[in-house]
Amino acid sequence: MLAQEIVENVRTGRITPLEVLRAYQARLEEIEPRLRAFIRLNPKAEAEARRVEERLVAGEDLPLAGVPVAIKDNICTRGLETTCASRMLARFVPPYEATVVERLRQAGAVVLGKTNMDEFAMGSSTEYSAYGPTKNPWDPERVPGGTSGGSAAAVAADLAPVALGTDTGGSVRQPAAFCGVYGFKPTYGRISRYGVVATASSLDQVGTLARTVADLALLTDAVSGHDPKDSTSLEVLPRFQAALEAPVRGLRIGLVKEALALGNSPGVLAALARFQEVMEAQGVRFVEVSIPSLRYALAAYYIVNTAEISSNLARYDGSLYGLRVPGEESLDTMMRTREQGFGPEARRRILLGTFVLSSGYYQAYYGKALRARARLKADMDAAFGQVELLLTPTSPTPAFRFGEKTADPLAMYLADVDTVAVNLVGLPAMSLPAGFEGHLPVGLQLIGRALQDEQLFAVARVFEEATGRAFAQGAPLGSVN
Repeated sequence: MLAQEIVENVRTGRITPLEVLRAYQARLEEIEPRLRAFIRLNPKAEAEARRVEERLVAGEDLPLAGVPVAIKDNICTRGLETTCASRMLARFVPPYEATVVERLRQAGAVVLGKTNMDEFAMGSSTEYSAYGPTKNPWDPERVPGGTSGGSAAAVAADLAPVALGTDTGGSVRQPAAFCGVYGFKPTYGRISRYGVVATASSLDQVGTLARTVADLALLTDAVSGHDPKDSTSLEVLPRFQAALEAPVRGLRIGLVKEALALGNSPGVLAALARFQEVMEAQGVRFVEVSIPSLRYALAAYYIVNTAEISSNLARYDGSLYGLRVPGEESLDTMMRTREQGFGPEARRRILLGTFVLSSGYYQAYYGKALRARARLKADMDAAFGQVELLLTPTSPTPAFRFGEKTADPLAMYLADVDTVAVNLVGLPAMSLPAGFEGHLPVGLQLIGRALQDEQLFAVARVFEEATGRAFAQGAPLGSVN
């Protein structure tokens, strides 16, 4: 089911929120053990669905009435474990709720459960999870992407109509591309980060996932807006659903020269050509643009990212909360706690981040990365002087096989080559399903100007309608075992 259909049927009384929930619970019982998109389901979901029904009877206007939503496991849910897919936070039950979850409940959504992810949002495949990997609904031998792989897989398999993820360097957009769904990352500050477990604070953003642009807009409207509890939150009203009917004729979209020369696979190149052909027929103009500093984005990103990870994850030392191995209060106890609590990728990034921030290396690495970040912003601003939007692949290839990149961290990091620049400069971006390579979906990335997030939805909606909403029904799931 699609979220808009659920809302319409619930509001008109054709189905109750509890009946919707039970339909998804039945589907979860059938498919989830094979897919493993969720870490845990919400034991209070039925009570939440009944409460939504009571609110509807009382006359409340609920824009997400009865819609089950999957929540990535690094977004705090009061009374429901939030572990970041890590042994370090096993059994942690937050006493407070993330703002985005509060807004979902206020809108009448039902929290279905917490989805699998790469530990502490570090990875590109959902293989770095203490709970085991999630399978790609299109091919069980391939990864769903990361770090929001569980959320993307759940939406693609229709285990949830919509989901929340987080995007630090592409962690909503890349799994969206691998799983054939829409994934949106807003301008930094348009969706509150309060209650999201920090990975890299200047890069992290909550993002949304859905199988249609209309569902994506519905969900994004519900969770966006200023939040006084987040000091980086912007006072900008969300108007995503209103933007769906905006005209696109006359828009200029920049084809980023550097992103088109990065070894893209045949299916990705075919999707780019098809997108250009379809949108030119809708009156959109395409212009080649250059972002010279884009070649430095991946290196700069992984320095800034690891530096902020080193700082943010220093709090998990076995003293106040989280895992603590038995022993006296000592440096050795802290070291053994961190060794046992963190997986290999988390340990790798903490060590890298500590190194680039260390005395004697700070300016050589972290300082240089910040200068590259500023140069990248200037180059992207210059590109936006010629066009309204930019177009790149979301990933150079479709989903790769399990184990293909885990032995080579650099190869895994290269999976983010098309997405990290957006986080470094804080711009909005969307991955939209745009075709196939064999049986695997391929995604393209639209990048917008700061605070012009809604324009992405207008273009994506026109492309979706022109190509027959090919992905609305999700993955066939026939081969998942």
